[in-house]
Amino acid sequence: MQSETQDRARRRRRSGSKPQRSGVPGHNPQMHVPYITRKIAPYDLLGEESLIQIEAACDRILAEIGIEFRDDPETVALFRKAGAEVSPVSETAWNLRFEPGMIRDILKTAPACFTQLARNPAKSVEIGGDATVFAPSYGSPFVMDLDEGRRYGTIQDFENFVKLAQSSPWLHHSGGTICEPTDIAVNKRHLDMVYAHMRYSDRPFLGSITAPERAADSIEMCRILFGADVVDQHCVIMGNFNTTSPLVLDGVTTQGISEYAAAGQGSIHLPFLLGGAVSPLTMAGACAQSLAESMVSCALTQLVRPGSPAVLAAFLSSMSLRSGSPTFGTPEPALGSLVMGQLARRLNMPLRCAGSFSTSKRPDAQAMQQSMMSMMSAVQSGAHYILHSAGFLDGLLSMSYEKFIMDSDMCGAMHAYLNGFEVNQDTLGVEALAQNGPGEHLFGTDHTLRHYETAYWDSALNDDQPFETWDEQGSVDAAARANTRWKETLRDYEAPPMDIATQEALQDYMARKKASMIDMWY
Repeated sequence: MQSETQDRARRRRRSGSKPQRSGVPGHNPQMHVPYITRKIAPYDLLGEESLIQIEAACDRILAEIGIEFRDDPETVALFRKAGAEVSPVSETAWNLRFEPGMIRDILKTAPACFTQLARNPAKSVEIGGDATVFAPSYGSPFVMDLDEGRRYGTIQDFENFVKLAQSSPWLHHSGGTICEPTDIAVNKRHLDMVYAHMRYSDRPFLGSITAPERAADSIEMCRILFGADVVDQHCVIMGNFNTTSPLVLDGVTTQGISEYAAAGQGSIHLPFLLGGAVSPLTMAGACAQSLAESMVSCALTQLVRPGSPAVLAAFLSSMSLRSGSPTFGTPEPALGSLVMGQLARRLNMPLRCAGSFSTSKRPDAQAMQQSMMSMMSAVQSGAHYILHSAGFLDGLLSMSYEKFIMDSDMCGAMHAYLNGFEVNQDTLGVEALAQNGPGEHLFGTDHTLRHYETAYWDSALNDDQPFETWDEQGSVDAAARANTRWKETLRDYEAPPMDIATQEALQDYMARKKASMIDMWY
């Protein structure tokens, strides 16, 4: 019986009736998708009574304490017209309070799910519903690798990370400020960053948010890339906006939000809450505050242009109460992410939360343990857009080349995890046990041969060899393997094609904008 099975396997391989498993580790072509459509349910941590209490605390914050708006009387006027109670704090600041239910009513026009177009239509993403989108880390002033250590980021580093993200099948979105290109003037670097996403990736991306005019530049460059009519009718870019916690929205932020919303483009609304510093250190209180700040920020988009895409967001972090230092990848914020998922579903809004967080200074065991805690909570929460999926190190101060590769590989595993598994007569595999009977291995059974290419996720980075083989090959650890991998990836990278006329038009726009202003370095 065993020899007959082996003969059938050899005939099957020779006939070409089934494609051969790729010899490239981590290839997993059956899992390559523009975004994940999750097939497992998100985890509901809290019961109805607890969720109602958090929502009631959120309502109290908005009605009794309020949100302070600064340096943007136009936004204050919009909220006053919608029913907010406005009290002057100074000539340039106002406290706004909102009756329970007011902000939720405004948010009813926000879409529960929307599409962000990519310049390659096959790579457009859905944000909301059952979709999950992974994007690289965001905002680090430093970069690091095993060869040169920690240093300020440059435009070359920025372009490298865009290329690495484009090369990974496990990331779906090019992200935004992957690192700060500190070799370009502050008031001009947004042009180079947006262009790098457009030129070196054909996936969706984030635009600038550091000043309203930079947000406007980002959108205008999209009109060149996609066409003005497409931009007017579709979401092609998003901005990632932070509130100023606790309970403040400054004018730069609100004006930037208004720029994106007025153009019908997407925006993410994120309170960055450090427990015990700018939010209650207890997770229930942090969730209530996060919900309050993000809801009000999202509501502005609907006052500017009802129906414009808005993403509720939460960045919950703990703190070392001995030193005052932020801690990332700890269990309490992970639980908070699960709750934020429940609260977002009750609002029927897309959610951004968590990511591969870590305070480790190297791509080591601490880095991956903390990242896994945080990233798993993000996917279990039902989050739709997960920024910081790859590269986050040093408490977000550094973008790591090696950890980018390690995190990207873990994102591949998340594809398999979120895919769940089917139960049917074929997957139950009784025939596999019956074919050779008790005491016989299943390597050559029809069931094994039918499924072996797609049954398991295959890591591109792990070393699963016996100790002796690993030792003979130099005892190379994961970080060193990642160091080799990012260099190989950049060496083999090829930019996706772009129309020459479009490329020249973008470069001309950048040159004219840069020529119109002097360099500012702070």
